[in-house]
Amino acid sequence: MTRLQGKVCVVTGATGMAADAALRFAEEGAAVWVIDRDRDRCQALGLPHAVADLRDEAAAEAAFAAVRRAHRRVDALYAVAGASGRPLGDGPVHQLSLAAWDGTLALNATPAFLAAREALRVMLDQEPGPAATRGSLVLMSSVLAFRPAPALFATHAYAAAKAATIGLVRAMAAYYGEHGIRVNALAPSLVRTPMSARAAADAASVAFAERRQPLVGGFLDPADVTRAAVYLCSDESRAVTGQVLTVDGGWTVT
Repeated sequence: MTRLQGKVCVVTGATGMAADAALRFAEEGAAVWVIDRDRDRCQALGLPHAVADLRDEAAAEAAFAAVRRAHRRVDALYAVAGASGRPLGDGPVHQLSLAAWDGTLALNATPAFLAAREALRVMLDQEPGPAATRGSLVLMSSVLAFRPAPALFATHAYAAAKAATIGLVRAMAAYYGEHGIRVNALAPSLVRTPMSARAAADAASVAFAERRQPLVGGFLDPADVTRAAVYLCSDESRAVTGQVLTVDGGWTVT
């Protein structure tokens, strides 16, 4: 299929859902650029890339400048880069240190903001594409932003970061709509990725996924989320903005 034919698509992150999407976007005809802080992970995908830690403003600016030099435009951003705050001490608020809070938001909210900002700066300078829009931004949120699971996933800083992403998406969608730029969010539930390896090895979490995600019988596959990302980055969704598309296997209704 070629739903992204001729589009320049930037994907932040190079593992899990980001890696799956980058390869699928290329299959759909896009010119894909990957931005990740790990050079080896970028090179493993075999796609054009820029090595950058998207918590760093100068690094983010330099990465998008490289994309712009190569292609002169950005048609879609899929901002996936993020990580669990558990190693930093993320947990229930009464147990959270300020360092764990700041670090978790820096891992998740800051990369989304900086990637969106840099993509917008490119899009605002370019002419509209065939669908009369300048571009599409898709930011990664999480079902935990609005459907918590306190017994197993009491990671409050992570939930706050992903909820902040939804607020940012809706504010940007309202502001940039008149400029022909669409902004949406994806909110997956438990997906089988390197980040979810701890949960996938925990019997209680596996049983929870089987019960709460009955459509897939457990953890989602990254491809389940990628299909939604292709739709939101393509012209098929040219009339869709300011939305949170939940890909959860049934989590929110079970």
